[in-house]
Amino acid sequence: MPRDPMDEEVLVIPTSYFHELGYFQGFTNRVERYVPRIFSPEKTSFRARRLVEPDPSFKQIIPYAILAWRNGAGWEVFHYTRGSGQGESRLRRKRSIGIGGHIAREDAANGTDAFHHALLREINEEVIIGSPYILECVGLINDDQTEVGRVHLGVVYRLSLEEPVVTPREVDVVGHGFAPPQQLANNWTEFETWSQIALEGVFGVVPPGQADQRTA
Repeated sequence: MPRDPMDEEVLVIPTSYFHELGYFQGFTNRVERYVPRIFSPEKTSFRARRLVEPDPSFKQIIPYAILAWRNGAGWEVFHYTRGSGQGESRLRRKRSIGIGGHIAREDAANGTDAFHHALLREINEEVIIGSPYILECVGLINDDQTEVGRVHLGVVYRLSLEEPVVTPREVDVVGHGFAPPQQLANNWTEFETWSQIALEGVFGVVPPGQADQRTA
């Protein structure tokens, strides 16, 4: 019988500690302010996921990887739709530009860097990348305006690919491809909230209807 994901122990920090470091809503590119402080051994712990999912006094740390490549006209971003078998039920059927998941206790086995092990594990579980790439931490996501977001904190990495060669490994990664960020914004409401935040924070996309407000 497959293991219940809620039985795993995941990496968390106290939400109060996140506030001490500097609260923000949405996206911040101030990587040096939060990383590696949020991974301080004195502040992190592994706790049962079923206990922390309903508990906003803890933030579960989530590696969130964006796959992109730059052609002559600018960035193109890998996007997909989460199928019915994707882990977080509240995000199923949503479109996304991010690949990621929880940092499990097993990711820290044998003294490995739990965060980067989890980041690469999640990527390799969902897609096959057929191009060299550069890995760069570009920011963090916090969204206290949604049920899912209140208990999670995303650390965002951009994988800058030399070529747009990405193949889904999971059958639940559907409707996939590469597209310019502004083109994806045409279907803004179809995307999960974190992807909306990342499109705006990482790629400077202005959501539909807000461009006129910002230039007025």
